[in-house]
Amino acid sequence: MNVLLSEKKNGVLVLTMNRPQKHNALNTDLTQQLLDAITASEFDPEVRSVVLVGQSPSFCAGADTSEFSSLTPQDPQAVQARADLTMALHLSFSKISKPVIAAVTGNALGGGAGLALACDMVVIADDAKFGYPELKHGIVAAVVLANLVRQIGPKKAFELVASATPINGTKAHEYGLVNQVVSAQDVLSKAIELAEGLAAWSPIAMATTKRTFYRAMDLSLSQALEVGRDANIMMRGFQMAKTHA
Repeated sequence: MNVLLSEKKNGVLVLTMNRPQKHNALNTDLTQQLLDAITASEFDPEVRSVVLVGQSPSFCAGADTSEFSSLTPQDPQAVQARADLTMALHLSFSKISKPVIAAVTGNALGGGAGLALACDMVVIADDAKFGYPELKHGIVAAVVLANLVRQIGPKKAFELVASATPINGTKAHEYGLVNQVVSAQDVLSKAIELAEGLAAWSPIAMATTKRTFYRAMDLSLSQALEVGRDANIMMRGFQMAKTHA
């Protein structure tokens, strides 16, 4: 069974995590295929936006803990490689120039919650379970912290990881973690609708918008303004070239 399914329509690439029996838990194979697919989408002219979804019943239940037995201090290279792969996947969403929307139903826990937050936008079911239960299993929410803290700030972020208690989609929206909350049956259609809207914009304008956004997000005010100025000058050049084409 292919652990990752893909379909392209109307400029939108829909990537479906396909391990439903494991609630789409992220083993090495699925993690690598996701990274490869996200990276490849950057160079596909037919793709202008991406939707990430999990095969029912869940979005993603986090890391596949059945692999943990092979990740031990006795094989440090394997531990390092797996951690690097996870980090690379979470970083890849912000590195590509095309917008990515997560469509979340069922469970989005641990690494699954982190995966959703790595996307540019999130549509979630009102009854979804979103959170970081790692402490209940004696492990640590680690790579997922980077996006979580940046998006909701230290107090709420610490509460989520320290309580290890999931919240529903409505509460996730109140926390500012997601963009839209709808009923579970409408999540994918709403995410695709949003993605088609984003796909309709000029690809170069969208790419510049996304790159400028992520460059500016972690900079000081003066540095962020300089980034915006540079993008402004560059886009005026594009418009001039278009006018004289």
